[in-house]
Amino acid sequence: MTGEKPEGAPGQVPEDSEPLPVVLVAGLHAEARRRVVTWLLRSVPGSVSLHHDLGSAADGTVTRVVRERAGTVDVGEAPLVDDCACCALREDLVPELAGLAGSARLAVVELWDSVEPRAMAEVVAAHGGRALRVAQVVTAVDPALVLPCLASGDDLAEAGLAAAATDQRTVADTFARQVEYAPVLALVDGREADDADDEDRALLTQLHPTARQVPLGAPELVPLVFAGFDVPAAAAAQHPSCARLPQETEEAGVATLVWHADRPFHPERLYQALQDLSCAAARSRGRFWLADRPDTLLSWDAAGGALCVEEAGPWLAALPDAAWEMVPPVRRAAAALDWHHRNGDRCQHLVFTSPGLDREGLTVLLDACLLSDAEYAAGRECWKRLPAAFDALLSPVP
Repeated sequence: MTGEKPEGAPGQVPEDSEPLPVVLVAGLHAEARRRVVTWLLRSVPGSVSLHHDLGSAADGTVTRVVRERAGTVDVGEAPLVDDCACCALREDLVPELAGLAGSARLAVVELWDSVEPRAMAEVVAAHGGRALRVAQVVTAVDPALVLPCLASGDDLAEAGLAAAATDQRTVADTFARQVEYAPVLALVDGREADDADDEDRALLTQLHPTARQVPLGAPELVPLVFAGFDVPAAAAAQHPSCARLPQETEEAGVATLVWHADRPFHPERLYQALQDLSCAAARSRGRFWLADRPDTLLSWDAAGGALCVEEAGPWLAALPDAAWEMVPPVRRAAAALDWHHRNGDRCQHLVFTSPGLDREGLTVLLDACLLSDAEYAAGRECWKRLPAAFDALLSPVP
């Protein structure tokens, strides 16, 4: 059925009105996500949910569903943008939310299965104007499914969850980013799956130690969704140069190894060890330094046995002093924590989290990939002549 737009469409928001709080509810665990959204609609009077179903993209459109506590009030369609369902979501989301401003107390955006909350939070923050504010990001999680999701090396396309024809993400890395971005994790036990055990909960905690884990139905969930969300700070917390990575710990058979080193990797030895390193843990991430690329900060992001390495800009030590004023304070503060008298902020900082983690074996393997004492002493000009083993994954060294 199709209904009329509520009052308060874009351009009609009164000057003195408060922006509409928007909570994004994400998660690959579709049943858990829907139960969280339904609970919020029942618990917050005047709340409205908005969901774009990207599963209908094969028909050339994205289905938009608006619900209130009593049930569905509007169903519509948004055309694909450049044959991309996720692009259609971006184009349609803010106008639809702005249309609710002035008539709803809370807008609950139920993101489709593989949609990552960071992109949508940044869309709302950038284009919502004074009509909208991101109040919170919640990822709904069934704790018993955390390890199966993290262990899955399937492409989203193979699982029927791709958001676009060009979507090359995997189930594991998508789930990891959904969990690690949200400051609130709503825990929903599956109705048919076995109850989560201590290992499942320890794994979830070590993936995102600073998140508030709130069981569905807990009264504190309502005030949390109105608490406010700092979109720029959340982006900084994900950037490899200053990411808030977990600390070393072990509980219920799940361990997190934090590995630091103040000398670069030998590119060829590291490249040969990539498969073993990417499969050594359910999740690993951080920043690293290659000897033949001494000025480039590189990011490490692995889940489900699939590894992504990318260039993440220059190390601060590679920048002229005058450029430091243009660097965000959080980046400068993070660099200061790892500052080395000779190398500056250049360092290895990798974190591995997994049940049954072989911390000793992993440490030995990582150490073996570093430059030897003689190679390190040879200096930077010699490092640049080492085999450029990562040219297949990164831009060739100029």
